[in-house]
Amino acid sequence: MIFFDLDGTLLDSNGVWLNVDNEFLGRRGLKPTQEYVFAVGHSIFPVAAQYTKDYYHLEDSPQSIMDEWRALAFDSYSHTIPLKPGAHELLALLQLQGHRMTLLTASHPDLCHAAVTHHKLSPYFEELFFAQDHGLEKRDPEIYRIAAAHFGVSPAHCVLLEDAPDNCLAARNAGFTVIGVYDDFYETRWSEVVQNSHHSVKTLEELLPFV
Repeated sequence: MIFFDLDGTLLDSNGVWLNVDNEFLGRRGLKPTQEYVFAVGHSIFPVAAQYTKDYYHLEDSPQSIMDEWRALAFDSYSHTIPLKPGAHELLALLQLQGHRMTLLTASHPDLCHAAVTHHKLSPYFEELFFAQDHGLEKRDPEIYRIAAAHFGVSPAHCVLLEDAPDNCLAARNAGFTVIGVYDDFYETRWSEVVQNSHHSVKTLEELLPFV
């Protein structure tokens, strides 16, 4: 079973979230710190919203924070965020070979569905698996064990493509084979991605000759 992360792995979307952070906080006269950006990056929406409320001592409720984030990002996910180079080709080749595939994402379901629809990715995936449905972040190895069990496979027979170094480590600790994928968002932590993965690539196109 092959699991794909969405943001930063298949979708070149991490820059959008920097824009969302800047807009959301700017409306309140605030700026994102490096500590904040890394804390909420690839976190599930409810955890990131609570963290934002606590970190900046906001009066907004976590739900209102999530609603505002979603509104700021929805148009981009629906129309403009591109796929990473080689994404469509890789998915098509793996499908031709009969591999089972799914998304395992911390993205908000509405945003994920919007991007999947825009890029016509639905035929490649058995279903979309959302970490927030289980109340777990992707930095927790348990989410990968749950995902494997959900699809009726052993973690030892699962492969994850992922750009976040902490998520790579969590999946590896859960027994997955991990392919780390470079993204500019984690440029300063690329060495950790390499260390935490079984294999690593700078682009998905590097994988095409081996499929």
